[in-house]
Amino acid sequence: MKNSIIIAIFFILFMMILSTGCNNQGKVSQVEAGMNPSESKHLFLDVHNLEPGKVKFEDVAGAHQKDLATEGKYDVNFIKYWVDETMGKVYCLVEAPDSASVYLTHKEAHGLVPNLVSPVSDGPEVKIGDANSLYFDVHHLGAGKVTAKAVADAHAKDLATQGKFNVKFINYWVDEKDGVVVCLSEAQDPQAIVKTHKEAHGLVPDEVHKVKQGE
Repeated sequence: MKNSIIIAIFFILFMMILSTGCNNQGKVSQVEAGMNPSESKHLFLDVHNLEPGKVKFEDVAGAHQKDLATEGKYDVNFIKYWVDETMGKVYCLVEAPDSASVYLTHKEAHGLVPNLVSPVSDGPEVKIGDANSLYFDVHHLGAGKVTAKAVADAHAKDLATQGKFNVKFINYWVDEKDGVVVCLSEAQDPQAIVKTHKEAHGLVPDEVHKVKQGE
């Protein structure tokens, strides 16, 4: 009887050790395979074209808080947003699995869905000095006519020229598919940005928006 009990105890211990080993092996395999959930996310810039003169930064900040409260459901991470109160435009920078996840988060959070959600790559960011002098400038260069490498080269020329016009470029985003480039900068006025781009490489923006930034 005692031998039977001892055998049973050893059998149970053996099965527990075997089970633990299998679980650990699975965890090691995931690490070795580099399975990182963040790797499935991509960077997106969405645009909300709302009514000119009827968009307040404070209202957008409130809607952004609702986005943050909802984003986990769709595996989305809202990073920053910018508001052009005069033209009624809102831009959101987001990490997400796909564009549909961005759309659905906005829809459930507050119902203000974007008019456009574009996959983008970004450049090296520098620290903002004057948050009250921020501008978004937008270049529509044509579908398939833009590469991240070409924009990086043009940005280097902007950096070499910006001091002449008292401009400070903060970052840029590139939508290679649709051929759109968006630049964020500090400047005294829109013309300083246009002049910098024109002298640096000749690619002047189609739009320049005075914006406020939120996070």
